[in-house]
Amino acid sequence: MSDPSSTQPVGSSSRSASTPSSPSSSSSSSSSAGSQMAKLQTEHGTTTIADSVVAKIAALAAKEVEGVADLGGGVGSAMGSVVGRIRGSEHQTSGVGVEVGATQAAVDVTMKVLYPASLHQVAEAVRGNVIDRIESMTGLEVTEVNVTVTDLSFPGGQGQGEDQESSQPEPPPPSRVQ
Repeated sequence: MSDPSSTQPVGSSSRSASTPSSPSSSSSSSSSAGSQMAKLQTEHGTTTIADSVVAKIAALAAKEVEGVADLGGGVGSAMGSVVGRIRGSEHQTSGVGVEVGATQAAVDVTMKVLYPASLHQVAEAVRGNVIDRIESMTGLEVTEVNVTVTDLSFPGGQGQGEDQESSQPEPPPPSRVQ
């Protein structure tokens, strides 16, 4: 396992590891609970990545996987879809939640899977693709990708699950990233 106090982002190669200046782990605190941004420092400057960008990458990566019918699910997804149509591009990240720290990200994906795809294989493929895309595009280390399958989607839209009202969303977990 890697040292959790390590500040070198994945994919940043050895150039930033050989930086003679002091480490950039100066605990850039994630004090604002609202819109956080990842700050990746190198010897040549700082790159700041908004968590909404990380969420879009995760959503696109999940949709690339064969067997994923749609992201989101339940009543929240229906409301998000309506709001997304009114407000514009925000629906692109429906079904994806991210928590972004200085060098790490954690992702939650909620999705519907096409019948008769293997749920665990689709979930693993989504997990792998989300990790690959985020780490290669941002340099952030992905600490976890939690996948929730909320429904099955059938060819022609027949027989979709309607019993979504009984499932209550869980309260947000404590911070998982540094």
